[in-house]
Amino acid sequence: MKPAADGLPPLRAVLDEYGLSALKSLGQNFLLDLNLTGKIARTAGALDDCTVIEVGPGPGGLTRALLFSGARKVVAIERDERCLAALADIEAHYPGRLEVIAGDALATDYAAIAQREGPVKIVANLPYNIGTELLVGWLTAEPWPPFYLSMTLMFQKEVAQRIVAAPGSGAYGRLGVLAGWRTRARIAFDVPPQAFIPPPKVTSSVVHVVPRADPLPANADVLARLTKAAFGQRRKMLRQSLKSLGGEELLSEAGIDPTRRAETLSVAEFVSLANLLEAKTNPVSRPAGR
Repeated sequence: MKPAADGLPPLRAVLDEYGLSALKSLGQNFLLDLNLTGKIARTAGALDDCTVIEVGPGPGGLTRALLFSGARKVVAIERDERCLAALADIEAHYPGRLEVIAGDALATDYAAIAQREGPVKIVANLPYNIGTELLVGWLTAEPWPPFYLSMTLMFQKEVAQRIVAAPGSGAYGRLGVLAGWRTRARIAFDVPPQAFIPPPKVTSSVVHVVPRADPLPANADVLARLTKAAFGQRRKMLRQSLKSLGGEELLSEAGIDPTRRAETLSVAEFVSLANLLEAKTNPVSRPAGR
């Protein structure tokens, strides 16, 4: 079988050689189209002066594209031991440029990697079952600006739409507030189901996220808790959905009509509410972010 452009075997041959199949329990869908993995790498911008953190590389399709595109180094976090041999082949092909960490992405200290490796970009086809949790962790990272220069991430299209959603839209929710508060996010392109093995039931989208240098000051944990409560009962008026956090009194103090619903509030209004809530629960604290 003819080698791929990077001199390594085609990804289908790699799957056959190591007997790899995607596991639903790990949220895996292997992306085999090297044209698409190359497009993801290009969306991340110049990579030759930074280290790329990749979560869930699987057999290494995107890993190969990142290295072939000139990434100074890739640090890949993979918990599926079945994939380590395939990744070792890539490591040997690019000496000194790939480091594989066998472990749980949710338990990884990403800031420590960035401190050790220098400027970092996150580029990943995230496992579906942990993608949102990882993103929220990266959006609420402290201190800010964060440890990463940008994030180029693949999600289910529905999740991607929630990340970039504006107030008033049906997709606007907790992710839209957190992403809109601290970053500028856009959907770069969609990826059809047939690009994966096995094909998922939904279209995927690649989202490019760039941190804002100076977002409105707020405590990230308080804002995350506030938005979780507000959108947890999104069809109810805010005075009801935020009842456990101060409800009507908190809203009135912020000058927000308590009969409004969460999807009508701007990011700035959520930040104002978070700061009031923080002041009430911890009067001596000051909002994070400056």
